[in-house]
Parts: sequence; C-alpha cells; structure tokens
Amino acid sequence: MAARRFVLLGVLGLLLSPAVGRAHPMGNFSVSHYSSLRVGTEAIELRHILDLAEIPTFQEILDTGIVPEVGHPTVRAYLARKAEALTSGLRLEVDGARLELRVVSSEVLFPPGAGDLPTMKLGVLYRAVGDGTPGDGVHRIRFRDENLPDRAGWKEVVAVSGPGVAFAQSSVPETDRSAELSRYPTDLSSYPPQELEAQVFFRRQPLPAPPSAVTPTVDSSGLRANRERTPRSGLTEMVATGEVGPAIVLLAAIVAIGLGALHALEPGHGKTLVAAYLVGSRGTARHALLLGLTVTLAHTAGVYLLGGITLYASRYVVPERLYPWLAVTSGLIVAGLGVALFRRRYSAAHGHAHGHAHDHGHAHDHNHRHDHAHTHDHGPVGGHHVHSGGAGVRLRELIALGVSGGIVPCPAALVVLLSAFSMRRAGFGLFLIVAFSVGLAATLIAIGLLIVYARRLVTRFDGNGPLVGRWLPLVSAVVVTVLGLAIAAQALGAWPPGFRL
Repeated sequence: MAARRFVLLGVLGLLLSPAVGRAHPMGNFSVSHYSSLRVGTEAIELRHILDLAEIPTFQEILDTGIVPEVGHPTVRAYLARKAEALTSGLRLEVDGARLELRVVSSEVLFPPGAGDLPTMKLGVLYRAVGDGTPGDGVHRIRFRDENLPDRAGWKEVVAVSGPGVAFAQSSVPETDRSAELSRYPTDLSSYPPQELEAQVFFRRQPLPAPPSAVTPTVDSSGLRANRERTPRSGLTEMVATGEVGPAIVLLAAIVAIGLGALHALEPGHGKTLVAAYLVGSRGTARHALLLGLTVTLAHTAGVYLLGGITLYASRYVVPERLYPWLAVTSGLIVAGLGVALFRRRYSAAHGHAHGHAHDHGHAHDHNHRHDHAHTHDHGPVGGHHVHSGGAGVRLRELIALGVSGGIVPCPAALVVLLSAFSMRRAGFGLFLIVAFSVGLAATLIAIGLLIVYARRLVTRFDGNGPLVGRWLPLVSAVVVTVLGLAIAAQALGAWPPGFRL
C-alpha cells in the first residue's frame, strides 16, 4: 500500500508540475535597463533602474559577497558603491558639455526567482545641475547609457519636460511601456526595446512662480517588483525541498525524468535534426539510440560547463556571451554536415546511374568498383541502376550531428544547478540534472525509433523506388543544411528570436 501511494504521488507530481521554462520575463541571463530624464529649468533629474535576473544576480553576489537582504549592512555599502560606479557609464550632456551626476537616493530589492534564487532590482535617482547655459534659444540634451550594453534584456529611455520647459524635438517618448521595469508587455518579450540613447531639443519658458530647485520631480515613490508572477517549475522546486531523504530522492528522480521527457517536446533540443537525419538514411534502432544519447550527453555537458564558468570564471568569460558563439558554431557544423550529406547522396543517386540498359537475367561480365562508403541497390528504374543515396550511416557524422545539435545548454537547467550550489546541495543538483537528461534522452530516442520504423514502413510500399532511393535522402540532406543555417542565423540575430528548432 505504501509503495502504491508513493507511485501515485510521483505521478501526480509529474502531472501537476509545469514545464521547465524561464523564470524572469526577459530570461534567466537578462539585465534590463530603464532611464527616465526629467528636464527642469535649473536641473535635470535621471532615474536609472537595473533589473538583474537570476544568473547575473548570482554572479553579482559571488563577486561582491553581499547578503541579498534589504537593509543588510553589506547591501547598504554595496548600493552606495554601485550608485557612484554607474555614473561613469551614464553620459549626460547639454550643448556638448558633460554634466556631473550626483546621487540623490538609491534603493534595492531582491524579488524571489526560480529555484529560490534571488533576482535584484536597483534604482538610483541622480541630479545634474546646469552649467550656466543661457535661458533663451533651443538647447540640446544628449544622454547615453554605456553600462553593460551587451547584456540581453529590456532597454528603455523616456524623457519628460518639467515646469518652464518645452520640448522642440525628442528621440524618445514621454511615457514608458514597462512601468519602470515592473511590467514587461508579453507582446514585446521576443522583441524588447533596445534603446540606450536619447537626444532632446528644448527651450526654457517663463514661469509664473519660481520653480523649486531642491525637490526632486522624478517619480521616486520606490522600486516595484515585477507584477508577473514568477513561474514555478517542478524541477526547481525539488532543489528547494526541506529534507532530502531516500523517498524524496526517488520522487525527485521520477519527476525530473518526466519533466525531461516533456521538455524534449518543447522547441529545440535537436528533435528536428534527429528526425531529418534519420529519415533520409538507412538508420537502424542502434543509430537512433546513439544519436539520441549523443544529443542528450552534449546538452548535459553544456549545462555543467556553463555552470562551472558561472561559478568560477565569470570575471573572465560572461556566460551568456558564449550562447551565440555556441549556437553559431553548432549551426555551421550542422550546415556543413548537411552539404556533405547532399553531395554524397546526390553522387550515389545520380553519379553512378548506368547509361545502358541490360537484361538482369544474365550475369554481369563487367565489374563495378565502388570506392565510396555507402551501399547501393540495383533496381530497374527507367532502365537504369538506381543507387540508394540514403545508405551508409557514418559514425562520425552521427556523433558530430548529435554534439552540434545538443551543445547549446538549457538556461532553466543551469538555474537548477546554481540553485543547488547556493543551497549547498551540489550533489543533489547534479543528480537532478542527470535524471532530467534521462527523460530528455528517452524522448529523443523514441522519436528516432519512430522515424526509423516509419521509414521502413514506407520502404515496404515503395520498395527501392525513386521516393526512398533518391528523393527522400536528398530532401533530408537539404533540410539538415537549412536547419543548420537557421540555427546560425538565429544566433546572429537574423532569425526571429521566438523561433527555435
């Protein structure tokens, strides 16, 4: 009875656990920027906000040693240093003269993220006093945020005019779209704004009463955490469980395997490559097993590698900058393999067709010498010998395709790993990643086997006809090439960010 209840709990946990996904609206690696300029007659006020997702917050904590609690002495000292340090990257000019930014106030929040990892949102209010520029005429303000420009995330700048000031022209709007990074519009999450500069032309106007020169006019009512509820994942919740006994470990393994299997059905993870390669080759169940395992091992190794870099080498290598390079490399390797497959299969299907027709009832007096690695089928199609271009699965191609298709790691799995390290449960975290990978492998292998047996079924009806012998191998090679180019294009930003293979 106890065993049955435990299995029932495992199944319920699997069914009720949502799929592994990103927790922060802009992604686990993101650093979002917000700058609001308010132009007055005597001064310009700048409200600058940074919203750090789980992984950059984890790195900041490692680098500075702060305790992520509002009001903690380490946080107060860190915030004072950070507010001053950010001024070097915030350039504010009026008519070509750079103004000095002085800190008026600063604050920080640590909203909870995935796997009980904190996120961090810090805001600073700066004030820049004018340098005696004459009041008449049109003046130009130039602003540029040079802090962390290469980090992915939402980047927004707005500018509003205070009393006694009228804008003649502005390159940025007066109202924001993110409510000071507290609400990220879902329709823009795949294409977030990337605005880090502003140019404003303004003129001063007479006031009925003298303006206040000391009271900040920028909204400084306080930072607000993201209104979107942090998505919860069964895998990340397992890391933060209270006790880790044998029963919990077994239940965690069941849930992690199930989540890995479901996760493999989401966009990515080499499913398309596995299917495209096997559908055009004479692949066997052993090839499907090897290809699925290779993709999964590469995927898991990528998580461990990126986790190690995040923990020990983030000062020298920014982990998220490796993502596009890994993806570009992966895509180019896949495209190169696709081209090689097409050339070999085209040569097999067309290059060795005999121009003469002869009766297959007699023995051939001539010898055919084939130095190429693939096998071929002699079947009379239109009076010629058609050699199957899908034959001859090469082990090195299989492994190269599997590695390149799975080398880009999953950010959600990396969050689980870092969460385990932060809670001093490194072994448990590594175990969960392995169990998750087992489920991922099971799905990929199942897809591969389905493709292999589906191809055999088609062969039973078409025999060695042109569909199976010629066109299917060629089309699959073209698909592999296109997929590789698409992966590289997406990594370079030339492909829609919301589309994944």
